[in-house]
Amino acid sequence: MILTKEQQAILDGAQGETLAKVMKTLVMYGDAFEAEKLVPITSKHNHLVTSFGLKVMSPVYDLMQKLLDADVCSEQTFSVDPRPLDKNVPANALQNLVFNKFMYTKQDFYEDQLKRLGLMDQNAFTCTCYMDEVGNKPKKGDVLSWAESSAVVYANSVLGARCNRNSGIIDIMGSIVGYVPYFGLLTDEGRKATWVVKIQTTKKPEAQLLGSAIGMKVMEDVPYVVGLDTWLGNELNDAACAYLKDFGAATASNGAVGLYHIEGLTPEAVELGESLIAEGAKEYVIDDEELQRVKDSYPVIWKNPDAAPKLCFVGCPHLSLEQLKTWTVNVENELKKNGKKKVTVKTVFTAAPAVLQAFEKTEYAARLKATGVITSYICPLMYMNNPLCKKMPVITSSNKLRTYTSARYDTDEEILKTITGGKNK
Repeated sequence: MILTKEQQAILDGAQGETLAKVMKTLVMYGDAFEAEKLVPITSKHNHLVTSFGLKVMSPVYDLMQKLLDADVCSEQTFSVDPRPLDKNVPANALQNLVFNKFMYTKQDFYEDQLKRLGLMDQNAFTCTCYMDEVGNKPKKGDVLSWAESSAVVYANSVLGARCNRNSGIIDIMGSIVGYVPYFGLLTDEGRKATWVVKIQTTKKPEAQLLGSAIGMKVMEDVPYVVGLDTWLGNELNDAACAYLKDFGAATASNGAVGLYHIEGLTPEAVELGESLIAEGAKEYVIDDEELQRVKDSYPVIWKNPDAAPKLCFVGCPHLSLEQLKTWTVNVENELKKNGKKKVTVKTVFTAAPAVLQAFEKTEYAARLKATGVITSYICPLMYMNNPLCKKMPVITSSNKLRTYTSARYDTDEEILKTITGGKNK
């Protein structure tokens, strides 16, 4: 890797041993991917993935303390993934004991470290940091040092920023020195599509299901999706962005997609069109039968596969303000149709703290509360990582949550019927 004089000086220790180690880490990371150089980070804020104070993560706390002691805090302020705990989310006494006494015993300590390192504000805990309410939305062409797979794929695809799928800790390293290795999705060549995915469904495909199908097929490659604009239109409005948020999260977690292009919709696809498709790109056709095949392939790993659901999570990644409003109306209508006043399954809708604050200022907040649905800033995945949760029949419309936990995937429509006392086919 060729370094500038300034970068080489940092590596040689001109600004201290700790910063030299940070630079060495990034250089080694870049060398592993044959990066030719380091390039400046241009985004205003960073995003970190490591938000949870697990007792076993003592090396992380030690590292953060060394950075603080050496006064080499991030040059950027940053947001971070959601908190793992919320007393308002249903949990029995034994689960709470495990959460508070065995798992997340370092949460307060770690959050204090994050604040001193450069946390944007006390509520900057969300996987959807790019929401307007949160205030960490990069511009097209910005170079990032983010981690969190669903945030990275959204920034690359919907916003047109440039970021590789970094791991935790690498994100803060790049932010501290202000550079990241130049390879992969930072390059023009790395952003070309090696798959053309043709959508031939007879109705709008479920975002999380479609994303899952594509992710499992293309894995870490870049897909160019044709035909989805039929259902989403050609404007990146609130509805389209919410759909692509959920779609992208599934491509990233069920595969390893860091960037997708949607013909006629996402910025680079609009600007460059089919020139984004690499020579020799493979083809994948998705119709109704293919989506059903993918859904039928998901295992149900509950102790009793036929058990009645006891808990439902919606919002992984976190819901947008418009999604909260839409879900409120849909739950109300379905309850009325089924002759119910409150949901029949304990249900939690999750969103960024700032989004929830904005939601509370609308008429919808009181209406949703009246249905019995709980709103929370929690990370459902971190909640489900409690080993006792494996015994619980939990349902979700998140393919990410399904992939990483014992939760069962149901479509939004199926979720809606289940939690309101209706019957699924």
